[in-house]
Amino acid sequence: MKRIIFQNESGGVSVIIPTESVELALKDVPEGVAYEIVDVDAIPSDRYFRNAWVMGDCCIEHDLDKCKTLGHDLRRQQRAEEFKPYDEMIMKQIPGAEHTTAEAARQAIRDKYALIQDVIEGAATPEEIKAALEAS
Repeated sequence: MKRIIFQNESGGVSVIIPTESVELALKDVPEGVAYEIVDVDAIPSDRYFRNAWVMGDCCIEHDLDKCKTLGHDLRRQQRAEEFKPYDEMIMKQIPGAEHTTAEAARQAIRDKYALIQDVIEGAATPEEIKAALEAS
């Protein structure tokens, strides 16, 4: 099966899946934009870093800097979720809640995500970034 890929105006890659024929689907490529007709295997099956896709010579590649930026965004979201119960406990000063314990838990979360941040910064592949995020 064939697909049409092209760099879109936001810097990502658009993928057109022809419903009838590639020739008919070409009408959906913006005028003046370079495109490639590729086998479906040339498109990554893992969409984890879809927003970091860029056009390569013959296929879709990952922009590692964009993957790292996305990875940091995901890391921050995960950290915020883990902080929530402790943030509420400290913010609301819930009677009977041990604030020292809550703050110690928050520090453990900070330490954990600092290590993940280091892995993301040192990553050489998108797979390394994904593994670090999924291990959390």
